[in-house]
Amino acid sequence: MPKLIRNGRVVDDSAEILVLDETQAPEALTLPEGQVFVPLAVWQAHKGMLSGRAGVGVWLDSHESVEDLAEDLESLSAVALNFPKFTDGRAYSGAALLRSRYAFKGEVRAIGDVLRDQFFFMQRCGFDTLQPKAGKYSDAQLEEAIASLKDFSSPYQAAIDQPEPLFRRAQRVA
Repeated sequence: MPKLIRNGRVVDDSAEILVLDETQAPEALTLPEGQVFVPLAVWQAHKGMLSGRAGVGVWLDSHESVEDLAEDLESLSAVALNFPKFTDGRAYSGAALLRSRYAFKGEVRAIGDVLRDQFFFMQRCGFDTLQPKAGKYSDAQLEEAIASLKDFSSPYQAAIDQPEPLFRRAQRVA
């Protein structure tokens, strides 16, 4: 079973990330049972059936916008944002928008090319679940990565996880 980091802990994950190939039409797809993240096109095609189903999340590719889900966020418990390659940072903005503009309280998951060097920054943008590709890291490496999330105790910039910047906190204390 794949491992991921959720809220600062390494946990097993049974969720399936459903990926369509070019020959599959979202409307004709039969969805698997259990916890599943469906692509935006599948969600839009089956929204009526899926909105009440437990364990269903939607994943957005980097070229898709969280605004496309804005009206549906109340019926979702999880949204995954894909990093097709580590140099594509559009999902950072998506996570920040989910947390700040849309006040999404559910799980925001990073999927795809999720690298340890980026875990800290993903967390700062609003991701609470980090899912590296299966087999990318050992359990020990994931545990070390969790410890490294606390390397910076007082970031200078404001972010989703710390809305007030360091210099303002220092000014209040003085």
